[in-house]
Amino acid sequence: MASASSSSLAAGQARGGNPLEEWSGRVKALEAGFRKWMAEQPTHIEAVVTTAVGAVQGAALGGLMGTLTADGGSPFPVPQPPPNANPEAMASFKQAQALAGGPLVQARNFAVMTGANAGISCVMRRIRGGEDIQGSMAAAFGSGALFSIVSGMGTPNPVANAITTGAAFAIFQGGFFMIGQKFSKPQSEDLYYSRARSMLQKLGLEKYEKNFKKGLLTDQTLPLLTDSALRDVKIPPGPRLLILDQIKRDPEFAKAR
Repeated sequence: MASASSSSLAAGQARGGNPLEEWSGRVKALEAGFRKWMAEQPTHIEAVVTTAVGAVQGAALGGLMGTLTADGGSPFPVPQPPPNANPEAMASFKQAQALAGGPLVQARNFAVMTGANAGISCVMRRIRGGEDIQGSMAAAFGSGALFSIVSGMGTPNPVANAITTGAAFAIFQGGFFMIGQKFSKPQSEDLYYSRARSMLQKLGLEKYEKNFKKGLLTDQTLPLLTDSALRDVKIPPGPRLLILDQIKRDPEFAKAR
């Protein structure tokens, strides 16, 4: 009786799966569908939607930060401007206020900054055909300049301060982009393993892609693979049999032999 109930429980779990994984899969499917729809839209539609989404995200983040730092809760309280303060002192006060204002102020500032960055990045990707440092810096410049204007940091010379703030944003963004490129894997390396990756994904053996790369088992070597070659890169017997059987039955590999 106990074994029967255990079997039915196992069968139910197999049918239902992990609820968290199922929910995650649905979210990923929705994201993939949204990206596909966005890719089919003209540039202006994609830019508007991307800007709106970025602005909403920025507003939520700014509102949260403003809530945490409002009413003296900030470790860096905003000083009050002295009476009859000169323009330079007022400009400094405005800068401090922009970075430590209340929830509505921070929500507005971050909405403008992140929305502008997302929208400009979208347009630059369409124009330049992909992500690059020029597009990233242009988006950062635009978002920094708009942030300066909306937050009131530009007193008494808003235009000059907007250009200066935008340039600072662009320099930082360009630096981060170059660092990210330096530490990211070169895409050209992955091109040599595209068919191997596809085969492993089809078999549910994606985790052994690193073994193929470690042994330099590129796509050109797939028709020549043997059990000993797969054993040398530390792939277990079961996956080795599945891989060799797939290569044997695949028409492309059969022609290559």
